[in-house]
Amino acid sequence: MSATRLAIAGVPVSPDHYIDGRRVASDETFACVSPIDQTALGDIASGNQAHVDAAVTSACAAFPAWAALSAAQRQPYLRRFAEAIGRRADAFASLESADAGVLRSRMAHGVVPRAMQNITWFAEHALTLQDREIDTPQARHLVRHDPAGVVAVITPWNSPLMLATWKIGPALAAGNTVVLKAPEWAPLTSSLLADCAHEAGLPPGVFNLLQGSGAQTGAALVSDARLARISFTGSVATAKWIATSAAANLVPCSLELGGKSAFIVLADADLDAAAATAALMYRNAGQVCLAGTRLLVHADVVATFTQKLRDIVSRLVVGDPRDAATEVGPIIHMRQLERVQGFVERAVAGGARVLWGGTRHAFGAQYFAPTLLTNLHQHDEIVQQEVFGPVLTLQTFASDDEVVDMANGTDYGLGGVCYGDEAHAVAIAARVRTGFIWINSFGIRDLAAPFGGIKRSGVGREGGDWSFEFFCDVKDIVVPKQPFKASFSHR
Repeated sequence: MSATRLAIAGVPVSPDHYIDGRRVASDETFACVSPIDQTALGDIASGNQAHVDAAVTSACAAFPAWAALSAAQRQPYLRRFAEAIGRRADAFASLESADAGVLRSRMAHGVVPRAMQNITWFAEHALTLQDREIDTPQARHLVRHDPAGVVAVITPWNSPLMLATWKIGPALAAGNTVVLKAPEWAPLTSSLLADCAHEAGLPPGVFNLLQGSGAQTGAALVSDARLARISFTGSVATAKWIATSAAANLVPCSLELGGKSAFIVLADADLDAAAATAALMYRNAGQVCLAGTRLLVHADVVATFTQKLRDIVSRLVVGDPRDAATEVGPIIHMRQLERVQGFVERAVAGGARVLWGGTRHAFGAQYFAPTLLTNLHQHDEIVQQEVFGPVLTLQTFASDDEVVDMANGTDYGLGGVCYGDEAHAVAIAARVRTGFIWINSFGIRDLAAPFGGIKRSGVGREGGDWSFEFFCDVKDIVVPKQPFKASFSHR
């Protein structure tokens, strides 16, 4: 391991790639800047074609021995991997807060424990991947889940640690080797994750880390014909580009993409609970693909609901995410801030009314005020397109049929929220075209359950058996019950 370390938020972290069990530097670097106050955190190694070749070659070489281990034999490695993450809980929380602007308190109490669980749960669940027998009159079918090979994992900047482990956990547990491409705007916790893999004793090449831009490092990785799978979370535009590159080599892709989810408030909803949950949509400065950013509220209760939500939002603390009192932090990058601001300005120019927010926040250069817009139409850009900032829209409806049409009236279909009498809400949820929808709740994600979207929100499902279906090659070994007699005769 290289001795080169940056000291960031009191945490020593390597700026280099991690390939074949060791740190690898690069002549090319890119600047890592904190969104909190634009402090330069350090220069990070940027991967070129040679680095990608080395990482994939290492993963290919390590695959046969790792795949040959049983799930039970791989489990101790993964348990140690999770334990190493746990020992660095404070470091991960401090580092991702400084790097990505996420709330430190949420990292410490939510994300880091979940990252550990992402590793250990799938290591345990892999033990169930034994031969499954299907008995038919003609034969016994022994169904196996075999490791697929080298997996490229590409994660976004809004939750780097959680989303990386969410993919790495099942990929490694299933017997694959991994090349992780860190997000350019928030690469640091991925580097710390490589330290954890090394400390856990994962054999060289089983886990590799590349850093750099999507245009250079990412493009070289996804076009490598030696990959067996590509798992990506990010934007629709990038997913189309990845899928096009993968198609040339017929590499299967799992794509978890953006959302424009409806937050439905029925006339029979608990409005206090609905308003409190709606305020959570501003969490992580709205940079959450799961967020129900389109508030669809029954006309009979919209005035009361809006006032309750206003009261909560007026008390939200916008500030430094390292402060335990802060509830809304910064936008990840100035380019993203300008994108968010552009959406709002165009909406207002088109007739939208700002109920609150609508401008940059005075706390800092990369902060945008929690915003709610109304006086909108279904075809408006801000209703149709993912903003990925602390911006919600408010529309009203008068009937179940109308709200279902509104909820289904975008090209996205990731998540959703519905507040109301449980039976009524479930009936509405059944008609909404989306990958999942929370009833009188938000953010409940169990690892055994499927996760993913439809339409432009993604391809495939992650979680439980669905993760292993993607990361494995399913094989049917057919054993006939009677002696088989080959014959060309059809008589």
